[in-house]
Amino acid sequence: MAYDPPLNYKRRDAERADQMLAWRRSDKAFFAAGACHILAWTLLETYPSANFYPVGLRRIGQAHAGHAYVSDGTWAFDHDGWTLEEELLGVTRCAHRRLDPEVRIERLVLGCDLEAFCVEHNSLNPSQFAFDPRPRALQYLTGFDQPNQITGP
Repeated sequence: MAYDPPLNYKRRDAERADQMLAWRRSDKAFFAAGACHILAWTLLETYPSANFYPVGLRRIGQAHAGHAYVSDGTWAFDHDGWTLEEELLGVTRCAHRRLDPEVRIERLVLGCDLEAFCVEHNSLNPSQFAFDPRPRALQYLTGFDQPNQITGP
């Protein structure tokens, strides 16, 4: 099955303004758009020895990442589970170009923790959600293989 890009789950203005509306979205939609960074750092904290690091995607020329995920340079994990990073990037870039052929998306290795990411990329920190999203992210992770099952021992 092909990668399902986060653009397919873009939040409506009402969901941006009302955290309860945003919270009621499906887990996949919630972690695709609005809480992707929470899912990424939850995976990193849950599997600290898995050799993954946080990555952000942003439109070239914009200051803030619009999507965050984890990668080891080959595999990536986000709302859609495990995907080869090359596929994640290709499908995401195509989805953006369908809306605007001039858009270019760049990959940023994020050398910061969750708190710094939230500040630097204008993202909600966990206390700004309707409820703490970290337990929800932990539960969501249980539906997927662990990193060592993807990349090997």
